[in-house]
Amino acid sequence: MIAPAALSATGTAHDMDTALNDELQALQRAGLRRTLRQVHQRRAGTVLLQGERIADFASNDYLGLAADPRLARAASAVLQAEGVGAGAARLISGNHPIHEVLERTLARWKGTEQALLFPSGYMANIGTIPALVGVGDVIYSDALCHASLIDGCRLSKATIRVFPHADLDALTTMLEADRHLFRRALIVVEGVFSMDGDLFPLDQLVPLARRFDAWSYVDDAHGTGVLGETGSGAVEQLGMTGQVDVLVGTLGKALGTAGAYVAGSRVLVDFLTNRARSFIFTTGAPAALAASTLEALRITHEEPWRRDAVRARATRLREYLRESGREIPGMHDGHIIPIVVGDPHDTMRVVAELRHRGFLVGGVRPPTVPAGTSRLRLSVSAVHPMELVNSLAANLIDVLRGIPL
Repeated sequence: MIAPAALSATGTAHDMDTALNDELQALQRAGLRRTLRQVHQRRAGTVLLQGERIADFASNDYLGLAADPRLARAASAVLQAEGVGAGAARLISGNHPIHEVLERTLARWKGTEQALLFPSGYMANIGTIPALVGVGDVIYSDALCHASLIDGCRLSKATIRVFPHADLDALTTMLEADRHLFRRALIVVEGVFSMDGDLFPLDQLVPLARRFDAWSYVDDAHGTGVLGETGSGAVEQLGMTGQVDVLVGTLGKALGTAGAYVAGSRVLVDFLTNRARSFIFTTGAPAALAASTLEALRITHEEPWRRDAVRARATRLREYLRESGREIPGMHDGHIIPIVVGDPHDTMRVVAELRHRGFLVGGVRPPTVPAGTSRLRLSVSAVHPMELVNSLAANLIDVLRGIPL
């Protein structure tokens, strides 16, 4: 017997498409509807968009490696020798020797005993957090943590305490109040926060976590490759190499490929190999992808000028914006540059005007950021010519003149 159609508030039968379209129209009216756009032929900080070459200040290709032909050649060689797919989950028959080479290389770079590859940063977080804590445990999470961290925390079914962004005094108060009520405690933060571009004080977090017998969990997706003397990330930048309990990073940002890893002790990695569902129940990554990532790591080590170039371009853009009267949060040379506009409609109008002028920038709206804080998210790359950065700054300041500070 077929169930009757669901009824709307007015009693009219709606099929699925009609009901979902109503919600899409509500998103449209609120300025929150998203659509895909095709970009290709990434070259020297530009992309081809609808047949036009445009400057890309929206990507996370911080070191300019995503289109580096050396990565393509490394992948191509392994593609020819091994084919495309791993064929199975790594615990079945999909574990290629190059996966383990990459994991050892990442662990050395991060100053940890071992590392474990995941298909994406999202899957790393939603697999690792629920593996580590559950009912009877507590998570203390920064208020601005990425959606993948939030979802990982929720999936764990642990008690969740959210502390104000980067407020260690508030975190201390929470730990003092109820840490003793739970079996395990996990403190979850980002190294560099993806929407604000600021650096969490990990050098203060690690001692605090140890004081309260809590485990530190740092997602350094946006610090990896850019910060620290060797590009190892925020942990290296703040002198905490090897001292964070669980260190997560991605391969699809500064390293220009795809995937993610969790780095830590041998026991941690052994445990996650047995308990992290998003690792256990997924096909292994293509061996060619691991080969291209190893090449990216080699370039990152041998071409430190890329990190210097990112900082120089970020500093220049931030200086222009400050001179125009806009205060930009984050590090003085931070490669993520947020400009809070407030209203989502105004934000996307600025995005559209900059697109008309030849610049692709990110327009970020709720639920990615809190209501009332819709913003432009600019990111610079080592391969952006400095004159292109100067041109973006001039056009951006001109477009923003009509938006209140």
